[in-house]
Amino acid sequence: MRIPAHSVCTAIRDDIVSGVHERGSRLTEELLARRYGVSRVPVREALRTLEAEGFVVTRRHAGACVAEPTEQEGADLLDMRMLLEPLGAAKAAQRRSEAHLKVLRGLVRLGQERARTGGSEDLRSLGGWFHETLAQACGSPALTSTLAQLRHKIAWMYTVEAPLSPVESWAEHGGIVDAVARGDGERARAVMAVHTERATAARRLRLPGSVSGVRTSQHAVNMSGLRH
Repeated sequence: MRIPAHSVCTAIRDDIVSGVHERGSRLTEELLARRYGVSRVPVREALRTLEAEGFVVTRRHAGACVAEPTEQEGADLLDMRMLLEPLGAAKAAQRRSEAHLKVLRGLVRLGQERARTGGSEDLRSLGGWFHETLAQACGSPALTSTLAQLRHKIAWMYTVEAPLSPVESWAEHGGIVDAVARGDGERARAVMAVHTERATAARRLRLPGSVSGVRTSQHAVNMSGLRH
């Protein structure tokens, strides 16, 4: 069975974001293929995709390396997200399906429950799923893809220094979903703008080498969900 390049790409990207592959380090096809338990072909395709996304650069005499973004590039990413997240919420209010709405409401209920009882790890995952689902509900593949890239890059470059109160954060999520359910694009845009601005203010630029929670174990690409 041939492993899809997008699965390899996701695995490499996750390891770049978490700091397994440090900024500026070389990414050789042979070592990556061995690490993820695949052939060099999907690795080569994945590196091309990651270069287009800005996670990888090709250097003369060195080949593929993890990019080293500047502070200005990081600030631009935050500005872009502050513009595009509210746009995505407004579009979702116009284009969301009942299936999207059902998932969003379920995530808000679960998130608000976890916020009251604790469980920061669950809340981080739930928050990611919430924003991913909302982006998918906007009905624009280009915008959905751009928002996903922004989230990955911001997680790579920034750490949360003073996180929002989980209860307040999930109350804002609930307000966004309420507006989306009513088809009120302007309200959804406004609530998301406030939410994104508050989240942005809590972020601090992550210094190279300061990534926490780095995974160091070798692992193969997650095969679950792949077609045989």
